[in-house]
Amino acid sequence: MRLDEINILQGDAFVVSDRRGEINPAPAVPDGMFYRDIRHVSRWQLRLNGKQLEALSAENLEYDEVVFFLMEPTGTIYQNPSLSVTRRRGVAAGMYESITVHNFSTDSVAFELSVLFDADFADIFEVKDQMSKTGHLYRARLEGGITLGYRRGDFCRETHIAAPGAFITEESLTYRCELAPGQDWCIDIEVRVGVEADVAVERRPHRPDMQYTISDWLDSAPVLDTDWDDLLHIYHRSLLDLAALRFYPFPRDQASLPAAGLPWFMALFGRDSLLVSYQALPFHPELAWTTLRALAERQATHRDDHRDSEPGKILHELRCGELPYFGDRPQSPYFGAADTTPLFLIVLDEYERWTGDVQTVRELEPAARAALEWLDKYGDLDHDGYIEYQTRNPTSGLVNQCWKDSWNSIVHPDGTLAKLPRATCEIQGYAYDARRRTARLAREHWQDPELAERLERDAEDLYRRFNTDFWLPDAGYYALALDGDKKPVTTLTSNIGHLLWSGIVPPERVDALAALLCGPRMFTGWGVRTLAAEQPAYNPLEYHNGTVWPHDTAIAAAGLARYGRREEANRLAMALLEAGRHLHHRLPEALAGYPRENTLVPALYPTACSPQAWAAGAPMMLIRMMLGLEPDAGTLSVRPQLPEGLARLALHGVRFHGARAEALGGNAAHDLDRLRPTPGPRELMKP
Repeated sequence: MRLDEINILQGDAFVVSDRRGEINPAPAVPDGMFYRDIRHVSRWQLRLNGKQLEALSAENLEYDEVVFFLMEPTGTIYQNPSLSVTRRRGVAAGMYESITVHNFSTDSVAFELSVLFDADFADIFEVKDQMSKTGHLYRARLEGGITLGYRRGDFCRETHIAAPGAFITEESLTYRCELAPGQDWCIDIEVRVGVEADVAVERRPHRPDMQYTISDWLDSAPVLDTDWDDLLHIYHRSLLDLAALRFYPFPRDQASLPAAGLPWFMALFGRDSLLVSYQALPFHPELAWTTLRALAERQATHRDDHRDSEPGKILHELRCGELPYFGDRPQSPYFGAADTTPLFLIVLDEYERWTGDVQTVRELEPAARAALEWLDKYGDLDHDGYIEYQTRNPTSGLVNQCWKDSWNSIVHPDGTLAKLPRATCEIQGYAYDARRRTARLAREHWQDPELAERLERDAEDLYRRFNTDFWLPDAGYYALALDGDKKPVTTLTSNIGHLLWSGIVPPERVDALAALLCGPRMFTGWGVRTLAAEQPAYNPLEYHNGTVWPHDTAIAAAGLARYGRREEANRLAMALLEAGRHLHHRLPEALAGYPRENTLVPALYPTACSPQAWAAGAPMMLIRMMLGLEPDAGTLSVRPQLPEGLARLALHGVRFHGARAEALGGNAAHDLDRLRPTPGPRELMKP
């Protein structure tokens, strides 16, 4: 995210501009108004008497609306402008803009106001990879407006601009006006999108069930009470960001899901949606309900090499743009992720623990059984008991199919790429946890004790073999992966935190991992590096080889807390939350991995998404960890242990088993460590 960048988003649409509100054409830059992976406005520039305006300020009124205050340039500090401009913009299945010109002169002023526009209809992949279009662009002027269109075969997208009273050309709207002293002049411009010729998309509220407002969303969440004011703002920002990122990936669906992040990942990602759903369970469990159902309905049923799918696999990414539509890219959907399927099983179990929604668990039993079969039959490529990955689509498939899915993330310490296929350590931890959790579901809710016993045996066998094959006794940590020759990739990475979270680490090894996660090689003072310093492969600005990812650090903190290492977990939590204090209380996708003592403030990763879903969910995961919230056989266990300097932390109205519970820590507690849920406010939606 650029420092001068302003974003607004709602549902399937978002707008990226500079602080003047300008959308400026530039290669490989995601400026524009996008709808369902296509850029419908690639140029939107305001001119007053032919000149570009200067920005006074720009502020988001909400996640879907922004106001810009502008002035005409005078060219000298000795002359103040007579005209100023207020530019208010919103987004909802298109873009609307209200422009007001103010005359503060003592004389009448004649002026000309123009908007220069264009639409390149670039697919988000074409923006990122600087590809050219192959279809046909067209334009049609109408009474009071213009339609910009693009067609390739039966794929069509249109942008409809309505500007009553304007003089319209194929690339500009122009108004001429004279203002008396002290007068204002205002015009409204509406931009609608279309996915078929001459038909604009109907605007659709992006609440989960078409009825609830953002106030309902916020009111439905637990109320945070703490003596740390910054944490209150971070929590509020996280709730707003998750609300903003909800969208409808499937047009006929009535429930929204969290998109991964703006601007590059405003789409359904199985891994991201599942992890965000896990993070948000005590706060908004309906995200897990919609995510689990949507992913189950789109679960793979057959083998497809182009899309890296096999029966039972949970999707990785779904895109709606031109390239996936024609099969030029595989994301329609694409299944190239080896971790989404075990994560689906983990979230299904955790969802039932928090909600008591047995009906959903029973309805999703066929999907869960198919996912288990994928773990055994398709995920284990060479039948050695480990889940490996290697794309069958060498042209456009993902080389790495773990959460660190950039091309160079699975490397030896010297930077050499690990040989394929690769079995990364954290996926084995997920598979272990998934089998143990699904065994409980099979025994308690599917009345299948034989399946439960088999899964528990398989989990124990994986536990024993993993702790032999992946452990590096001389180094005192786990290998990042086993490569294609079954040789350990001995790079020290943050993946060890995920192993703690999964529970696959024996207690006697926790001390060594905790010391590393909180030591100078891995801990920057703001969070845990994805790849530890003092290795040749380390780079504080490499996407997965040295940066700090908030969700990754939160998982490490939760893993430490799982083993009773609350002091170390709190240290990571406070560092990450203190980073948020410096970033307008919003955690971005990733931070640079520089030491805190060198930068004094957190440095952003250059192209980090913001907002980003699992970064927004990270503070929720940390609040849960600090309060020690754990569902246990229908009872909510609350065992707070607060970091030094945080005297009070409480959640009022925790979402649990369809009711509300209190979770109190520090001087807000009442010497209770197990609290029964009590009836509370109306729930937002099922569960």
